[in-house]
Amino acid sequence: MSVKKEGFYTIGMVAEILNIHPHTLREYEREGLIKPSRTSGNIRLYSDSDLEDVKFIREMTQGLGVNLAGVDIIMRMKRQIEELHGIIENLEKTLRKKIEEEYQRKGSLSVKKPTNIVSIKIEKE
Repeated sequence: MSVKKEGFYTIGMVAEILNIHPHTLREYEREGLIKPSRTSGNIRLYSDSDLEDVKFIREMTQGLGVNLAGVDIIMRMKRQIEELHGIIENLEKTLRKKIEEEYQRKGSLSVKKPTNIVSIKIEKE
C-alpha cells in the first residue's frame, strides 16, 4: 500500500500550474476562501487541497458566474456536507457492528422447550 505525499507549492508555482495570476490567489486568501500555510519566512505554501479549492473557486466564478461571497457560502456548505457525510458513515459502521453483535448474541442463545405445560380451560357463563 502506497501513501500519497501531500505536495506543497509556492504562489509562483501555483500560478503557473493553474494559469492564474498570483494577485488572484492573494485575493482569494484575503477573502478567506483559501488559507495556505506559511514558512517561518512568511512564504505561502499551497497544499494539494488548496489547489483543488482554487480550481473549485475558478469553476464557480468563471464557469458559473458566482461572486466570491457566493463561493464562500458554497464552500462552507460543501465542508459541512462532507463533515455530515463522515458522521453518517461512522454511525452506519457503528449500527452495522451493533446489529452483527446482536445476531451473534442471539445465535449463541439456546431455545428451551417448556417441560411442564398446564392446560387451562376457561368456561363462559
